[in-house]
Amino acid sequence: MSTYRDLAHRGSARGTVLRTVGTRERRSHLTAPRVPTVGIDIGGTKVMAGVVDADGNILEKLRTETPDKSKSPKVVEDTIVELVLDLSDRHDVHAVGIGAAGWVDADRARVLFAPHLAWRNEPLRDALQGRLAVPVMVDNDANTAAWAEWRFGAGRGEDHLVMITLGTGIGGAILEDGQVKRGKFGVAGEFGHMQVVPGGHRCPCGNRGCWEQYSSGNALVREARELAAADSPVAYEIIERVKGNVPDITGPLITELAREGDAMCVELFQDIGQWLGVGIANLAAALDPSCFVIGGGVSAADDLLIGPARDAFRRHLTGRGYRPEARIVRAQLGPEAGMVGAGWRGGSGGRRAGRGRRRRPSRPRGRAGRGRCGPRDGSRGR
Repeated sequence: MSTYRDLAHRGSARGTVLRTVGTRERRSHLTAPRVPTVGIDIGGTKVMAGVVDADGNILEKLRTETPDKSKSPKVVEDTIVELVLDLSDRHDVHAVGIGAAGWVDADRARVLFAPHLAWRNEPLRDALQGRLAVPVMVDNDANTAAWAEWRFGAGRGEDHLVMITLGTGIGGAILEDGQVKRGKFGVAGEFGHMQVVPGGHRCPCGNRGCWEQYSSGNALVREARELAAADSPVAYEIIERVKGNVPDITGPLITELAREGDAMCVELFQDIGQWLGVGIANLAAALDPSCFVIGGGVSAADDLLIGPARDAFRRHLTGRGYRPEARIVRAQLGPEAGMVGAGWRGGSGGRRAGRGRRRRPSRPRGRAGRGRCGPRDGSRGR
């Protein structure tokens, strides 16, 4: 069981910084050297970075908001560099693994497209390797989450696993016999952009009716804000909680109220859970895995989300009653899965790429005082 100690650093221009010290009971059978790696998970709303060892233990974790997507890709790159340099001040880091919320090419060097970020054919791996002077591994964030859950979490022992991450949108990964199935061009698993409602809600990818418009953090918040903006009687509690400021309605707040029994918030989770179950039934018809692992920030709602998803899955599964049913489970590593998987995979890849020439991330000359994510004043947060 993990033990967490969180430190909040005030005055950060980048956002809240958290430090995590954790020890897991599970231990891998890897014989690789215990060289820590920085794993980074880049989503539509947050960037999470952590020092991860070969056993999947998080030695320290930092979190900050994702720079506004209207800014240049270099702003996101600068944020990554700052986080890595901050962590390398206190840890002997020799490789970096990145899970990016976008379509990564087959060479795992470029982010071809990111619906929620301003990446278009972005040479992320080479750009970061040039700035950090250490091996860098880039992959899709759902792929790295799948690796983590298969190696350390809910997917251990599964030969055919499908990972679904619910955050700003929906990410996905297919893992068979310990290998991620990437497709010819490296972009397999973009389940969130399957069109389930022709002519439906507009998606940032440019299409309408994508699955993630009905079962994701964005969908959850959109529905809650629409009810609040309409001054619906069922939204009374959440309107009171945000003092009438509808933009202050967030996914974590909806989750909190649902746990407290607020009828509207519970119903919203039932709605997105049902859409989740329908999509999973379609994926089961196409891929026939043994297990679906549900991760991402929205999965923190646990049975409020997973329960309705399981019910809808059973109602819509092709051949129901005459075929084995895949398990649907929540990710054990929670929202940290992508970061842990990126660190673990980056470590193994980094050791191969950097064998015989181990280096540490280095700061550019003339910037010795930069790279911090916030002052370390020692104040304690939650």
